[in-house]
Amino acid sequence: MDTRILFVCLGNICRSPTAEGIFRKVVTDARMQDRIFIDSAGTGGWHIGKSPDARAVSAAKARGYDLSSLRARQVAAADFEEFDFILAMDHANLSDLQSMKPDHYQGHLGLFLDFAEHSRHREVPDPYYGGAAGFDLVLDLIEDASAGLLRQLQQRHRA
Repeated sequence: MDTRILFVCLGNICRSPTAEGIFRKVVTDARMQDRIFIDSAGTGGWHIGKSPDARAVSAAKARGYDLSSLRARQVAAADFEEFDFILAMDHANLSDLQSMKPDHYQGHLGLFLDFAEHSRHREVPDPYYGGAAGFDLVLDLIEDASAGLLRQLQQRHRA
């Protein structure tokens, strides 16, 4: 694999598995699945081994994304050895990751929405305590950022 990407949210049951599922489809559609490895994790360990939230799975499925095989895991120190991009869904997740980051980490640690091309949002809001509209907004934001991230990776692979 040329590039390894880890998406991170709080519990790894809503936002980061949605990002993993969407970005995996975007990469596959671009025929780059042999060059990019994608995973997701949470900063907290409450949901380890569990499937994504049923509302996230349903909202994603309505747009053609399959999250059913994903299982939650917690970010580990080893992730900083394995991933070129570690992309947080919000500033709190990013702060947690920055406190874990070893000094020698040379990859990109930042907010996923830094790659969004059309949104003014800086963070992917946590839809867990809200209704269906929150999950749709998450999908919109992640689709936008996924397109921008893919474009950047395609330019990098051409260089």
